[in-house]
Amino acid sequence: MIAWMSFATMFVIGTDTFLVAPMLPTLAATFDVSTGVSGWMVSAYALGFALFGLIVGPFSDGRDRRTVLLTGFAGFAIATALCGVAQNFWMMIAFRLLAGVFAAFVTPQIWASIPVLVKPDQVVRTMGFAGAGMSVSQVVGVPLGGWLAAVSWHTPFWCIGGLSALAWLVLFRVFPSVPGTRAAGNGFFSIYSDLFSSATFRLYILAYLVYQTGVFEAFSFIGTWLSRDFGLGVAAIGACVAALGLAMALTSIFGSHVIRRLGERRTLAIGIIGLIIAYGATPFAPNVAVAVGLLALGSAFLGINYPLLMSGLIAHTTAARGTVSSLATTALYAGTTIGGLVGGVLLVRFDGFLGVAGFSVVTLVLALTLYALAGAFRAPKAERAPAPTAA
Repeated sequence: MIAWMSFATMFVIGTDTFLVAPMLPTLAATFDVSTGVSGWMVSAYALGFALFGLIVGPFSDGRDRRTVLLTGFAGFAIATALCGVAQNFWMMIAFRLLAGVFAAFVTPQIWASIPVLVKPDQVVRTMGFAGAGMSVSQVVGVPLGGWLAAVSWHTPFWCIGGLSALAWLVLFRVFPSVPGTRAAGNGFFSIYSDLFSSATFRLYILAYLVYQTGVFEAFSFIGTWLSRDFGLGVAAIGACVAALGLAMALTSIFGSHVIRRLGERRTLAIGIIGLIIAYGATPFAPNVAVAVGLLALGSAFLGINYPLLMSGLIAHTTAARGTVSSLATTALYAGTTIGGLVGGVLLVRFDGFLGVAGFSVVTLVLALTLYALAGAFRAPKAERAPAPTAA
């Protein structure tokens, strides 16, 4: 039950994230703004989510996560529905920002509650379901936004607001209480100070930032590359992106079988190395079928890696899991921003996908190194076999 609730919650939040992108031309015309400025409607949501998450994390760690989750989800549903009645561009920006702020209350509670609500051997599997919800939302969000917007630009926001309200009712009925910890109530700055006093945690969060920078740098420009080098249209590119999201979702859900067989540390190492190989080979694909196949392989590794990376971060604390989850989200958005800035330049300066993929490979190798230095691929001392004693 917790796995499917996590899936549904992340699906709704994720769908709202991807909903606006295909509507930007319509919204730009409606509010009489340029195409470039219209992108602020996407950025406002991401900014509210990323920045406010840094505050919500410590706030939520000292409180019942059920209460924080339900409050945030209610605000998210209302703010999203209000987007559908925005009278001008700045009202839309305000409502999108507010939706992002309330979303920042929701997702950290899901990640932080999973280790408490499920058995230890089910944590990674359940986190995989949560990650799959976000992956499926990527597949559904873009076409859903375009389809509903064909009726009216108001409709997508009201539909997601209504779906959020329905999900809220389900969570209200079945999501259990998850009390905060007294240790987490020592103050905003002390929580961060305690976390970052650990050299291992600093390496983990830096590795996660570098990893997400490489991943999103590549992912952000897949459509542009497929259009420029292979002549694909919007519909074909959408189908390709949907295929990548589906590959990611499948391994997020079913990757737990592989993880149980190989172990978490070995699977993570193989997953990052596999991603490096897939992205490194992509620029040399002779045709679009091979290119999409390699990218889908990379997405499959992404689906396996994501719950392992999140569980690895959250395992560093029991008192500040909400803070760690919020930090991970902020690192993800920061990586997306850095990757977007760098990837655009590399796509112009290098032929094909070579510059973009090359940067991703370099950053992923660096992330692999940082994880290795942090001990992510070594078993804890308690799990290691004792050294043989002399006769």
